[in-house]
Amino acid sequence: MRLLPDLDLRPHNTFGVAARAALAVRLHSAGQARDLLDDREAAGLERLILGGGSNVLLTGDWPGLVVLPEIRERGVLEQQSDYVDVVGGAGEPWDAFVRWTLGLGLSGLENLALIPGTVGAAPIQNIGAYGVELAEHLLWVEVFDWRSSATLLIDAAGCGLGYRNSIFKHELAGQLVTRVAFRLSRQPRLQLDYGEIRSELAELGIAKPTPRQVADAVSAIRRRKLPDPMQLGNAGSFFRNPLVTPALAKALQVREPGLPVYAAGDSVKLSAAWMIERCGWKGYREGDAGVAASHALVLVNHGNATGAEIAALAARIVASVEARFGVRLEPEVRVVGADAGAIIGSLCAGQPWLAERPEGHP
Repeated sequence: MRLLPDLDLRPHNTFGVAARAALAVRLHSAGQARDLLDDREAAGLERLILGGGSNVLLTGDWPGLVVLPEIRERGVLEQQSDYVDVVGGAGEPWDAFVRWTLGLGLSGLENLALIPGTVGAAPIQNIGAYGVELAEHLLWVEVFDWRSSATLLIDAAGCGLGYRNSIFKHELAGQLVTRVAFRLSRQPRLQLDYGEIRSELAELGIAKPTPRQVADAVSAIRRRKLPDPMQLGNAGSFFRNPLVTPALAKALQVREPGLPVYAAGDSVKLSAAWMIERCGWKGYREGDAGVAASHALVLVNHGNATGAEIAALAARIVASVEARFGVRLEPEVRVVGADAGAIIGSLCAGQPWLAERPEGHP
């Protein structure tokens, strides 16, 4: 384990914004995470954990320690006649892990293909796409707890998984996800009725798709709709689809014909992208900060936008959607930085997510 002073974070965030870490470390095991407690230089610093950097917006330099989990592991834990339990290290690229499970003839994660990020980040956000959430297939999450200096195994029920949420979102500095296990099916139970999956398969002439073909279809749809971060800096969908009461959803549909709504338990999920587009933001650009022309949920960096500029644009979008629809958008992306509040405080009153800092600092 080697500490890295003044590390350039531009390659470690998919927005591609300029930022530096006062100190950084690459971790290849839970044991190395424990060793940080004994390091005088690193132990007292405020921590920021960056996996693939695909769900974060950095608004400035990080004055503490950036932890880069690079724990690589793929393995089969248990095999039964109808299911197989598999495990992935926190540093495994998510899409490569999904493809590995498909290569084993397993089904469950195919709708989550091509989601950027790492295996370790997946349960933190409870990633979901095209009618499937990680929660449906999660078995357990292994974490290293810096406060107790212990490795913990948390089963799916204990992870507090909800819509783009988990207990880990509130332990982002106190705990490090090290491994994640999944229970996947030998017999495909394909989810094809969300979005454009069926039409994509039909265009390819596929009537009885395999899980791999579903993953390919999902990947093709995502590539058309979402800009490649290697070509245009972004972190995918910036905002969550808001959950509202059925009464509010009905009233909004009367006032705003065409507003897409989706059942979500006792609530109704609205399309954030539709509302943002109706407010005129799709394709908007101010300097190098903008909104993708292909998808209104995606904020982009056209080259040299700062994190603060992108965050300020996000605040303006939130304000305009709330003014028109009476609905407050919340981000999927974490906006972090020691100076976030100072930079854009006047633009984000009442929006604490724009000044978020990791919790659990010793």
